[in-house]
Amino acid sequence: MDEIIAKIDDPETLSMVKKIIPFHGYLSSGAFIGLQMLQIAQRLLDIKEGDKVYVTCETSACVPDPFQILCSSTVGNKGLKILDYGKMAVTINKRGEPGQEVAKGVRIFLDPKKTAKYPVLNAWYMNERKVPHEEVLPVLLEAGEDVYTWQFVDVPVPVKTKKNIAICKVCGESFILIDDEDICQGCLPLTERSNPTN
Repeated sequence: MDEIIAKIDDPETLSMVKKIIPFHGYLSSGAFIGLQMLQIAQRLLDIKEGDKVYVTCETSACVPDPFQILCSSTVGNKGLKILDYGKMAVTINKRGEPGQEVAKGVRIFLDPKKTAKYPVLNAWYMNERKVPHEEVLPVLLEAGEDVYTWQFVDVPVPVKTKKNIAICKVCGESFILIDDEDICQGCLPLTERSNPTN
């Protein structure tokens, strides 16, 4: 792996990789893909250091980690949303301005039509055979942006609303009220099982 990292000649990319490795545990192909997607978004959306970035990842595997460590976009601060569709895709946008209904964003995905030009990467991506990260990473470095497709999208800016808190009538714990339900999301499946409709 050290030989692969030594081939990264861009100091900014190298610095980012060195931050990702201890956070993720190692440099996986998916984490590097997340990094490349971030770099594309930085260029397309003119993201500067310190800008608040919102990310929706369409996989929970590896890709979200660069955004957490490099952009401080986490689930906890609402900067990261994971919709686990099993796709190597992300949508990225900067914070909307006050009163703005939509923010300009970009959706980027690893394109199988484009990875087809890179047999090792494509074999890994399409799970045709087991391909170690040490074989995939040099191809990702070589290919750069060539294996990604992106399009600009409008991302709705959420309106901040007051949280309404309720006490669940099943477990007695407090929870954030959604749709005037008097049962928390954790207990709802229990009540559905104990009160079948058929």
